[in-house]
Amino acid sequence: MKIIEATNVSKAYKIPHEKKTTLFENLCGLMDSKTGYETFTALKDINFSVKKGEWLGIIGHNGSGKSTLLKLIANTIRPTEGDILVNGKITSFLELGIGFQPDLTAKENIEIYGSIMGLSDHDIRDRIDDILEFGGLTRFKDTKIKNFSSGMVVRLAFSTAIQIEPEILLLDEVLAVGDLDFQKKCFEVFENYKKMDKTVVYVSHDLSSVVQFCDRVLLLNHGKQVGIGDTEEMIGLYQSLA
Repeated sequence: MKIIEATNVSKAYKIPHEKKTTLFENLCGLMDSKTGYETFTALKDINFSVKKGEWLGIIGHNGSGKSTLLKLIANTIRPTEGDILVNGKITSFLELGIGFQPDLTAKENIEIYGSIMGLSDHDIRDRIDDILEFGGLTRFKDTKIKNFSSGMVVRLAFSTAIQIEPEILLLDEVLAVGDLDFQKKCFEVFENYKKMDKTVVYVSHDLSSVVQFCDRVLLLNHGKQVGIGDTEEMIGLYQSLA
């Protein structure tokens, strides 16, 4: 059963050459071919599907369109062309920590973030110590978020987010924000998700984890689809790219 299907998906952005602040400047811009917009194509003609219970890895160099594709799947942005169909409830671990209040403590933010994600007050109270321990943040529970590093914020958000029961997970470079102990805990969560047949789309530069968890891999390069298929074959192809 296909739970995600992308057909001829492209995403382009219009980048203004210069900012116009007055009506006169905008009118002149209509008559001046040197001003206006440049089109940047982040993704072009992407086609793939994901079956229920499958882990699909997405790899490629920086700027290849990996995170853009995850945002399209999550429906936080829309494709310029093509369609993405999703059959299930998505939980996105993208840009974790958005919505945190910098002047509130870690504990207070867990309560708010947990509520946004659908956890009951009772569940949050029961799990708050485990959340802080998972993120290695127990001694910072009464510290305001504005005094956290960006990595600490993401660890706190991820530790809170995994408390729910998602159908489809979108993971973007989760392992890049923690030490070896945190990564080990993440691997244990991933192993549990595989046992539970969760459907996961996983973006990472950590190729060893891609090999460990992904059933297939989609390789992107400068916004184009190089290939999709066997994990080790796609990684070998990726490593051969200039």
